[in-house]
Amino acid sequence: MKRWKAPSRSAGTGTGWRTRVLLACFALSALVLAGKLFFLQVLDHAFYEALASGQHSLFKELFPERGDILIHDAKEDRLVALATNEQLALVYADPRQMHRTKPSVDPTETAKTLGEILGLDEAKTTDLAVRLSRPEDPYEPVASRIPEETLKKIIDAKLSGIGYVRESVRIYPEQDMGGHVTGFVGADTEGRQAGRYGIEGRFDEALTGVPGFLRSERDIAGRIIAVGDRAFEPAVDGADVVLTIDRTVQYMACSKLQRSVAKHGADGGSLVVLEVATGRVLAMCGSPDFDPNAYGDVTGVNTFNNPAIFQAYEPGSVFKPVTMAAALDTGSVIPDTTFEDTGSVMVDGWYKPIANAEGKSYGVVSMTRVLEDSINTGMVFAMRQMGMDPFTSYVKQFGFGAKTGIELDTEMPGDVSPLDIGGEVYAATASFGQGITVTPLQLASAYAAIANGGVLLEPHVVDEVRYTDGRIDKTSVKEQRRIMQEKTSHLLGAMLISVVENGHGTCAGVPGYYVGGKTGTAQVPTKEGYDENVTIGSFAGFAPANDPRFVIMARVDNPKDVKWAESTAAPLFGDMMDFLLRYYEVPPTRPMDEQVVQRFHKRCY
Repeated sequence: MKRWKAPSRSAGTGTGWRTRVLLACFALSALVLAGKLFFLQVLDHAFYEALASGQHSLFKELFPERGDILIHDAKEDRLVALATNEQLALVYADPRQMHRTKPSVDPTETAKTLGEILGLDEAKTTDLAVRLSRPEDPYEPVASRIPEETLKKIIDAKLSGIGYVRESVRIYPEQDMGGHVTGFVGADTEGRQAGRYGIEGRFDEALTGVPGFLRSERDIAGRIIAVGDRAFEPAVDGADVVLTIDRTVQYMACSKLQRSVAKHGADGGSLVVLEVATGRVLAMCGSPDFDPNAYGDVTGVNTFNNPAIFQAYEPGSVFKPVTMAAALDTGSVIPDTTFEDTGSVMVDGWYKPIANAEGKSYGVVSMTRVLEDSINTGMVFAMRQMGMDPFTSYVKQFGFGAKTGIELDTEMPGDVSPLDIGGEVYAATASFGQGITVTPLQLASAYAAIANGGVLLEPHVVDEVRYTDGRIDKTSVKEQRRIMQEKTSHLLGAMLISVVENGHGTCAGVPGYYVGGKTGTAQVPTKEGYDENVTIGSFAGFAPANDPRFVIMARVDNPKDVKWAESTAAPLFGDMMDFLLRYYEVPPTRPMDEQVVQRFHKRCY
């Protein structure tokens, strides 16, 4: 009997079918694997590269670097960091490791070694020894913001249980440059690090950048699943903010302000320097000041507020040129217009006469003389000649009662709302700077408009913002409006030159140049009236008066040795303007007699 055999053709056909299916499966698997490798090695390369690079590199990928705040150094034609970041170290201890070491480490000796390296006093060294003596304590901070050279000494000491991590720390390398402009980086209301005050606060979002993120599926043990869903977006570093501030001008302004405040035993003060043609802030300083590197040492939070933009005050006579500008521009008076001063004047809405300072009476005087001798009754006369409504309109056109728009946190608008009440007493007192409040920056901006042919520019302290993608936001000169005719600005400018030459502002003069400006000695209001023993001295002006380049507003708060602004704010203005004109090499516009110069400096400084 023959054994049955399957046809050879049928056998070959079956085997080939299975083989082809198997090969197809292999091919499909290979395609899937190749595709996965493509995604892993090409499309998701950044994700796994960051993951494999270690914790430090991954931190840098996910957390952006804060941008720098830069200022100009005009003489060296370069930018200098006013605020930047530095890689410092946080040194910590693991007391558990110290006590588990065989033989165990003596915490007192370790603390003593660290204390010598870090310069700790005996009390702090003892406290550190106590904290290192806790055998179950996993972590104790030792010191932060440790520079590289100090860290190297700690590493070389080879102390068991002592470790460190690098940390990016915000630093302010320029000393005595005015913390009010930069602000600082500190904890916000929720405990997160954020910019506070100044540029750090105003531009916190741009400076901070955009954090990255890393998201992946993990298994039950917490390990990343290679084939799971994941996403990786690297951080975008913060933008750099370039200021209009000049390094040398800022340093000199802050130094001169501090010296003036100390000389007169004053409570504080402020100094603002503007470029007339552009509105650029070349310097802005306040006193009392603070060091952004040690902002935690400040005892009163009000110290963080920039007095040039935050501390609105009744300006006194430094406001009189605003009133005169309005009267001249409306054609209500001319420089030679006269009136008879009897020493006081009655106004509607008040029960007693408004008098001149020190009860003086000047007789028949011109409007130029009114500014020279700072005659209150003359300003009331000028206000009445034009009327209350036009006067109020001009005050607001100058920008008083509104923020200037400066790119800094905590700016205040001042208060001119009493002028809206409508009573003559409010307009009369405002005409010579009482009953309304303004900021030093507003006054500087107003005087810049007088010097700039009657055009008000928006002051700005930011030159440009530079983003990491190459974009640059450049600040342009912003013309807000024309306040007065150009003819008016020239007339008023000549009158203000006469104030410096012949009036109360002689110590604001600069030998070799014509300077225009006005003093103001303001009393400080109280609930009962005005404090006779407290004054605020101001001087605002511009130079060279024939072709104005710079405006300076100087303010000295409550000087103890002298009362009048001509002895406090005026010399501060003159000293700073003298430096500015020499620093920018502005040619003199009048002859200088050396003996006259020496007598001038002896009298005023």
